[in-house]
Amino acid sequence: MDHKDLEVWKKSIDTVIEIYRLSDAFPKSEIYGLTSQLRRAAVSIPSNIAEGAARGSDKEFLYFLNIASGSLAEVETQIIIAKRLGCVTTEEQILESVTTIRKMLAGLIKYLKKK
Repeated sequence: MDHKDLEVWKKSIDTVIEIYRLSDAFPKSEIYGLTSQLRRAAVSIPSNIAEGAARGSDKEFLYFLNIASGSLAEVETQIIIAKRLGCVTTEEQILESVTTIRKMLAGLIKYLKKK
């Protein structure tokens, strides 16, 4: 299975781009804090989907999908923190993307477990 064919991978790539654009407006004092952490967690999502798909076994793919799910939870948490700190005011779209990706990952995980 090629990761580039997976809708969840495509959606997570789009979300990374959104997060980079959103975090560009964060205060410069957060460049090594929240900005860096949020970007790394976001990049981790499609990266782990890709790595898992490339491994060639469903067991390993499931392992990496679970890591991607954990990174997704980090992104959600960091967006909420950024909102509370006043770094963002338009977080709804990102949080909708997080929810969509969560559902897509859960569906893929469920599918692979049934195989």
